[in-house]
Amino acid sequence: MPSSTRRPLRAIQQIQIGRISSTEDQARETLARLVAAGFEGIELNGFMTRPTPLIVRALTRVAGMPVGGGGRLDWPRLVADAGLSVVALHEDLGTIESARAEVVARCAEFGTRNVVVTGMHRFDYGDEEAVARLAQRLTVAGHAFANDGLRLLYHNHTAEFRRLPSGGTAFAALLEQTDAEAIGLELDCYWAATAGADPLRLLDTFGERVRLLHLTDRGSRVTGPTMTPIVKADSVELGTGNLAVDPIIERAIALQMEAVILETHKNWIDGSPLRSAEVSADVLRRLLPS
Repeated sequence: MPSSTRRPLRAIQQIQIGRISSTEDQARETLARLVAAGFEGIELNGFMTRPTPLIVRALTRVAGMPVGGGGRLDWPRLVADAGLSVVALHEDLGTIESARAEVVARCAEFGTRNVVVTGMHRFDYGDEEAVARLAQRLTVAGHAFANDGLRLLYHNHTAEFRRLPSGGTAFAALLEQTDAEAIGLELDCYWAATAGADPLRLLDTFGERVRLLHLTDRGSRVTGPTMTPIVKADSVELGTGNLAVDPIIERAIALQMEAVILETHKNWIDGSPLRSAEVSADVLRRLLPS
């Protein structure tokens, strides 16, 4: 379709299907069902597409990410055979800085130009100087990737919305101190809202700097009486929680983002990450029709 009317792709984050993609047969069946549900793209994680050290996988599992055991599978072939576009490749900043050529080669293999920096492990987002150094590192890496024909995007969690001694948030400081030509955004609406920020306001503020959108609804699946009136919010399928999903996706369309990416780590309906994705896909098809 013409670029003036192009809508974001309906995509999913690989982390959601990690536990059900540990073998080639599992991966093929899972990807086929995602395509049947209406997904057009997938966002991959570097450490899930190649063998990685046990400590990396262990730390990721501790963080609640269902990585699975598919690191030895041929993901370029599996994704291509399924007919999915790779909207981005997640990598940590250390790998980006120390092995940029390898990341560039993997992007070429997957046919994507977007590299996403994930949250910093054991990093103090309340330290002004540390945040400033991080901004400089991101800018340098972003310019290097631009020379390779790639684009670097920063993905937020909740820690970036910590207040700095100067009064602003680390998120705002990172955006102010990085070169907009070198660093774009992959805004995670769920984590921003969990931190108390308004995703719609962030989209208004940063506009076309946001090129990819992560979306998970927020609510609770608890039923019946509870011991206390306090029920912890959790991720739920799109359209079943209290996040402003419809206007957020409308804004993504207006900003001509490349993809709206579903990502749910847990609390899946029927305990199934695939069934959960299919339920959310109904909302994505309605808001992002073919």
